[in-house]
Amino acid sequence: MLSERNGYFKMNRFTKRVAGILALLCTAIMSAVGYFGASLPDSYYVSGEGYPYLGRFLAVTAPSAEAYGEAAAASLDTSAADRGTVSLFGLIPIKDAEIKHTDAPLLIPGGSPIGIKLLTDGVIVVSTQEVAGGGAPADEAGIKAGDCILEANGEELSSSDRLAEIIMSSHGEKISLRVRRDGKIFETDVTPRFSEAEGTFKAGLWIKDSSAGVGTLTYIDPQTGGFGALGHPISDADTQKILPLGSGEIVDVTITGCEAGSEGCPGELYGTFLSGLAAGNISRNCEQGIFGTLNYVSRRAQAMPIAFKTEVKTGPASILTTIDGSAPKEYDIVIEKLSLSDAASTKNIIIRVTDPELLSLTGGIVQGMSGSPIIQDGRIVGAVTHVFVSDPAMGYGIFIENMLKAGGSLK
Repeated sequence: MLSERNGYFKMNRFTKRVAGILALLCTAIMSAVGYFGASLPDSYYVSGEGYPYLGRFLAVTAPSAEAYGEAAAASLDTSAADRGTVSLFGLIPIKDAEIKHTDAPLLIPGGSPIGIKLLTDGVIVVSTQEVAGGGAPADEAGIKAGDCILEANGEELSSSDRLAEIIMSSHGEKISLRVRRDGKIFETDVTPRFSEAEGTFKAGLWIKDSSAGVGTLTYIDPQTGGFGALGHPISDADTQKILPLGSGEIVDVTITGCEAGSEGCPGELYGTFLSGLAAGNISRNCEQGIFGTLNYVSRRAQAMPIAFKTEVKTGPASILTTIDGSAPKEYDIVIEKLSLSDAASTKNIIIRVTDPELLSLTGGIVQGMSGSPIIQDGRIVGAVTHVFVSDPAMGYGIFIENMLKAGGSLK
């Protein structure tokens, strides 16, 4: 009798353990389904037929005919969109996805340095401050760092000097301002105060209307002359907000020096603008880089296909970049990690520089190399965007697919 009771208790404990393990497993699976459902894209590009590869644990398969009826029939048009189902282990459905079958675009890889000149749309508020002996007019008007002042007394603003003139000649009378903040426009009045220290009227504003710097060209579209560069936006160094583009251009640059990076201290390339003539015009400044059209495209330049993000893999690759003069050179790297998440719009790829020459000259990735194209298996897969401050040999990259979508080349 005692033996039977002990056997019952043992069986009961075993059942509870199995039930607990199953409950944990179900919770883990549901959590994974929720995470991937929220983070994975709703659409994928595929060169040719078939379905994208998302890794060992995720699969994209054709939906069943029962689920989608006649619409599940595969299209013979390689430019058409298809439907697929993203699943965990190929068994547990996560979400539906649109599969876009298309030929991989051919692009001319960049790697050459460019000088960037950008004029803002309106005047950017860098910071506000008190006027000596006169309070803080900008703060009282509700103006904040990062705001863009579009108009003053009905006059459109194209330079910070003009706004300064309007403020100094106000004689302390109210100035009506039209301001944009986070995409929304509002109106306010600012009343300048007389600064005893400077002998003129001030509004307590630090403002800017332009930006200039050195970056790297990522690609050229040989058909249209369109280009993409940087892989990240041109932002204000103080407010970290994307500068609204009024107009901009790129010019040719030669790299004249480099400060190598070290742990805790990013390095930097130094360059000289070769002339005042524009090599191209900038038409967009956004999260994924700057885009525009070149004034001239060499017919000798060789184009290569891109790899869509589901075709990129971890392992050996290279970058094209320029650390001396104006001619790019190829250096070895390793792609260590990939992220397909839409949230990682400019940090899709983690790379490590392995090339001994590049490591000895720069320490790895330095400022000014942003936009350097990443090449793998003869295809453009992305561009360098950021350096790890803690380890300059490592950095982030963006998928070239994301840049082309932002630039309007992929729909």
